[in-house]
Amino acid sequence: MRLGVTMFATDLAMPVQDLARAAEERGFSSLYLPEHTHIPVSRRTPPAGGQRELPEEYKRTLDPLVALSFAAAATGRLRVGTGILLAAQRDPIVTAKAIATLDHLSGGRVVVGVGFGWNVEEIENHGVPYGRRREVTRRNVLAMRALWRDEVASFDGFEPSWSWPKPVRVPPVYVGGAAGPKLFAHVAEYADGWMPIGGHGVKAALPALREACEKAGRPMAEVIPFGTRPTKEKLDYFAGLGIEEAVATLPSGPADEVLRFLDQYAALH
Repeated sequence: MRLGVTMFATDLAMPVQDLARAAEERGFSSLYLPEHTHIPVSRRTPPAGGQRELPEEYKRTLDPLVALSFAAAATGRLRVGTGILLAAQRDPIVTAKAIATLDHLSGGRVVVGVGFGWNVEEIENHGVPYGRRREVTRRNVLAMRALWRDEVASFDGFEPSWSWPKPVRVPPVYVGGAAGPKLFAHVAEYADGWMPIGGHGVKAALPALREACEKAGRPMAEVIPFGTRPTKEKLDYFAGLGIEEAVATLPSGPADEVLRFLDQYAALH
């Protein structure tokens, strides 16, 4: 069982490059960073986690791709990933170039976790109607995969084009979100796997995910429980389901606080 970590990287939290070095030194396999381009102050949309007030770190997130470049430069083996990238809020051509560059410079260590987003105002500020965010995410991911894969790439929205550097290999894409037919259809069509938040209910969802993959004529998608609070029992349970990686959540705080959690989690693997 590989164990990765995720943290809201902000201007007030432990520096990303220091976190990456500490994670690699302790044997963690990966570091994932989330994304919010901005948080509108209206607060029309309640916090997705059910909190009474939106946690401060949501307002202060670093750009994940820039931050991950520091993590990659500070390490030699650690996989660096987005968890999650709000693909509907990004230009796919520019984002594909940035991810390919990061993968090229890191020696093929990039993982792309994508999500649809929950903050209505944030999404709409990017010119994307909230109800179309899944459709736009699908289009943007497929466009990026074409740019990573093909010498001359074309897709809806851009003409046949060259785009280098190519990544060392097409970065694996994982879709985050709650289990359901719509989400599993997305995973089966254009992703390598599913990132269920926390991992609750994974066992019950696996048959539906397997069925969606079979209908699409592809192998079973990988499953990576994301943002979990691991225990030995929980990791053993995931391993018994055939899951090979889980991602533990870290507090968005100063180094002494984050390192305490890293040390606790390191003892589990």
